[in-house]
Amino acid sequence: MAVPKRKTSHSRQGKRRSSVWKLNAPDMVECPNCHELTAPHKVCSSCGFYDGKEVLKDGKLAKEPAKKADAKAQKTESKKDAE
Repeated sequence: MAVPKRKTSHSRQGKRRSSVWKLNAPDMVECPNCHELTAPHKVCSSCGFYDGKEVLKDGKLAKEPAKKADAKAQKTESKKDAE
């Protein structure tokens, strides 16, 4: 069985490990709407567009989900009918 004859020094050990810890920079793509660099498959943080559609408006969803909008409309109609 092979056994090292001498202890591996800290510098030699560090040289061997030095190439492992380096990380690659994340990929960035250009937003087709405002031409800012954004992460792929994410909403653009500067204009709020994704896949050619406006998803965020002033940091909030551009449109409410249909269920909530319908529920609000029904409540306002029932209040108007009651008056």
